[in-house]
Amino acid sequence: MKTPLLISAACLLALLSTIGAALPYPILPPLFAAGVTNDLNSFLGLPPKLLFGLALMINPLGLLIGSALLGPMSDRYGRRPVLLVTLYGAALGHAITALALLFESYPLFIAARFFTGLLEGNGSVARAMLADRLEGDLRRKALSWLNGAFYLGWLAGPLLAGFTLVWGITVPFWIAVALLLMTAVLVAIALPAEAPSDATTSWWQVARDRHALNLLREPDLRNLFIVTLAYTSGVTAFYEFYPLWLVEVPGYGSQGIAWTTAGLCAVMTATTFFAGRPFKGEPLLRARAFAFVTAGLITLLAASNATVGIAAIVLFGIPHAFYNGIVPTWCAERFGAHGQGAVMGLISTTFCLANILMALIGAVLTLIDTRLILLLGAALTTWSAWRMGGWHASMRRKDQGQDQNQDKDKDEDDGAIEGALP
Repeated sequence: MKTPLLISAACLLALLSTIGAALPYPILPPLFAAGVTNDLNSFLGLPPKLLFGLALMINPLGLLIGSALLGPMSDRYGRRPVLLVTLYGAALGHAITALALLFESYPLFIAARFFTGLLEGNGSVARAMLADRLEGDLRRKALSWLNGAFYLGWLAGPLLAGFTLVWGITVPFWIAVALLLMTAVLVAIALPAEAPSDATTSWWQVARDRHALNLLREPDLRNLFIVTLAYTSGVTAFYEFYPLWLVEVPGYGSQGIAWTTAGLCAVMTATTFFAGRPFKGEPLLRARAFAFVTAGLITLLAASNATVGIAAIVLFGIPHAFYNGIVPTWCAERFGAHGQGAVMGLISTTFCLANILMALIGAVLTLIDTRLILLLGAALTTWSAWRMGGWHASMRRKDQGQDQNQDKDKDEDDGAIEGALP
C-alpha cells in the first residue's frame, strides 16, 4: 500500500461526496423559482417552492442515513468492499439524476438524489480507513486534509455546476459520474484486498444493531454528539445562508457569490495544510478556542456592512479548518476502541443532521430577516465552545480518578506480593 495514494483516494472521495450534495444548488432555483412551468415544478399541482425545498433536503437526508450506517458496516465487511460498492452506486445515482432532469421526472429525481446521498455517506468510511492505517502525526495531518476536502466540497460543488452549466443542465452530473468512477479505480489500487470476515451477522443486523447512533449510549460520545451538532449547526447556517446575505447586503449576483466562495475555498484549503501539524496542549481546549473565533466571524457577518462582512466570510475558513484539524483526530485516538467506522460515522451524521435542521429553521427565519439565522448559528457555535470547556473538565476528572484507582490497585498488588515473601 502506498500511503500518498491512500490519502489522495480518501481526500478525493471526501471531496466528491460533498460536491455531489451541493451540486444542484445553482441548478435548481431557475427550474423551480423562475416562473416558467415545467413537469418538475408542477408535480401533483404542489407549490413549486415546496417541491424545491424537498429537492434540496432529500440528498442530505440520504447522507444522514448513509453516514450512520456505512461506517459500522465497513467495520463488519471491510473498508475496501464498502467503498467500492458505494462509489459505483453513487456514480449510478448521478447518472439517473441527469436522466431525471432530462425527462423532467420529479419522482425519479427525488429517488435518485436520495439514493446518491445514501451512498455518498461513505465519508465516514474514508475517515475510518485513514484512522486504521495511519498513526501519529501522519494520521493527524491526513485527517486534517480529509476534513478540508469535505468542507471544500460544499463550496466547490456550486462552483463546478456554475462553470459547466453553459454546456447543458445534465453536464455537471456526468462530470460527477466520471470523477466517481476514477476515484473507485484509485481506491481499488490503494487499498489491498481484505480477508473475509468470520462474522455471520447479516447486513441488516449490522445496520440495525451497529449504526453510529448506538454510540450515544456512552456518556462521552453523547457529549461529543451534542457539542458537534451545535458547532456544525452554526457552520451550516453560515454555509447555507451567506449567499443570500451577499445578495441582500452588497447586492451580488451569481458571479460575485462565486468569487467570494472561491476566496473562502482558497483560504480554507491553504489553512488545512497547516492545521494538521503537531501542537502542544489539550486538543479539546484548542478546538474550543477556534470555535469561539468561528462564532465571532459569523456574528460579524450578521452585524456588519458589506466590506467587513465579505472579509468575515473569507476569513471564516481559517478557524474552521483548524477546528476540523483537531477534533476528528482526537476522536480517533480517544474513542477508537468503539470502532473507527462507527465513531467517524457519528461525526459525519451530525453534519448531515445539522444541514437538515438549519435548512428548515432558516426557511422560516429568512422570511423575517436573513441575519436571524446567522445570529442563531453564531449562538449555537458559541454554546458549543462553552460546553467543550465543561466536557473537558469532566473527562479530566474521570481520567484522574481512573489513574488513582490504577495506582491503588498497583499498591495493593505490591503489598500482597511483599506479604507473601518470607
